Amino acid sequence: MTQLPTSTAKKLGLVIDLDTCVGCHACVISCKGWNTENYGAPLSDQDPYGANPTGTFLNRVHSYEVQPLATSAKPHPTAQTIHFPKSCLHCEDAPCVTVCPTGASYKREEDGIVLVNETDCIGCGLCAWACPYGARELDADEGVMKKCTLCVDRIYNENLPEVDREPACVRTCPAGARHFGDFADPDSHVSLLVKERGGIDLMPEQGTKPVNQYLPPRPKDALPQSEGAGFDILSPYLEPVAENPGGFIGWLDKALDKLPSKGA
Repeated sequence: MTQLPTSTAKKLGLVIDLDTCVGCHACVISCKGWNTENYGAPLSDQDPYGANPTGTFLNRVHSYEVQPLATSAKPHPTAQTIHFPKSCLHCEDAPCVTVCPTGASYKREEDGIVLVNETDCIGCGLCAWACPYGARELDADEGVMKKCTLCVDRIYNENLPEVDREPACVRTCPAGARHFGDFADPDSHVSLLVKERGGIDLMPEQGTKPVNQYLPPRPKDALPQSEGAGFDILSPYLEPVAENPGGFIGWLDKALDKLPSKGA
């Protein structure tokens, strides 16, 4: 069985903002592309254009409709749609590592990233059973377990521009819902986000101490209501942009004024 390091120099991981994620699946596609073309064995697909397509994905997005609890201020709160990205959380006490019979699964001492040595993996599936988050997948073509690598071949690649040395999912997220950094550094961007927004562990009762953190959805703002009348959400856009329009609009305004009226 593989032993976990007693400590790691860094704790690299992700912060995922559930308030910002729009469920576009851009992170899923970029992850599939990068990990198919670069690190390790390609992520295979089976019957991709058939009636029952399946495939290996290291990152998935699940969408749920959530009903907030009623309060005295909001006795009938509106249901919310929450998009929930899921991948390996690179746990400090990773059960997928200690259960591996060949030592293929391991956690790096230098940065805390959990990886799989595919040449030693026998595809027994014990790590998938041990992971409480369902973050491991058996590649049907290669017969080995696959998982998120935090794009380890990307974040340390000095041939890439510095701005690109982050996981593909983070780099491609159009909503800025994914953040990458070192949780061992209290002043890092991810550490400050967790502190400011109250980042949470996923299923803390499992005792795995996941490095990745989730930022919970924030309460949605209510539209202000004026006395005796409803608030018109379009009113700011209906106000005149300029008192004396110029350019084409100014010319058109003068030309329309010269047209004879119907009553003339």
